[in-house]
Amino acid sequence: MSFITWMIIGCEIGFWIVILLGLIVRYIFKQKKLGLMLLALTPLIDLLLLIITSIDLYQGAVASTVHGIAAIYIGVSIVFGKSMIKWADQRFQYYVMKEGTKPEKRYGMEYAIHYFKGWLKHLLSYLIGNGLIFAMIYFINDSSRTQALFSLMMIWSVVLVIDLIISVSNFIWPKKDEKRVVKQS
Repeated sequence: MSFITWMIIGCEIGFWIVILLGLIVRYIFKQKKLGLMLLALTPLIDLLLLIITSIDLYQGAVASTVHGIAAIYIGVSIVFGKSMIKWADQRFQYYVMKEGTKPEKRYGMEYAIHYFKGWLKHLLSYLIGNGLIFAMIYFINDSSRTQALFSLMMIWSVVLVIDLIISVSNFIWPKKDEKRVVKQS
């Protein structure tokens, strides 16, 4: 595996470690400010990955799918990072600290609307990630070194359309609460 591949893996692991440490410090050690500071470090992980990827490409590396995945990771992390931290925070409070309210599952139109909002976030992360990929293609300015990036953009476009179809289908065939359906019969 390439250095960039390891950096992406390391950044993803680092993202979750920083979140976990932030939650542990915040709730178990009751250091709310320090916990918040740790949680606020997550964007620095994205910045580190962006810098390392840029240096690798600047030094003449052929842009690979891995470089594109770094851009996707950054786009997804920027858009979904706050909600992922909130998701982890709520579950940590409830399942580990035995505080707060149990995370609720969504059904019906509430689920469909929530999923569609998630798709809008997916669209925004797609625009950011593909913007970074396009910037790589533009600055490298050598199609023989950036072909993998074009391919990745196409694959992500297909994934985005499939996600939209799933999102719309949730309005047509809303997700049902299986427990409620069993109780009613």
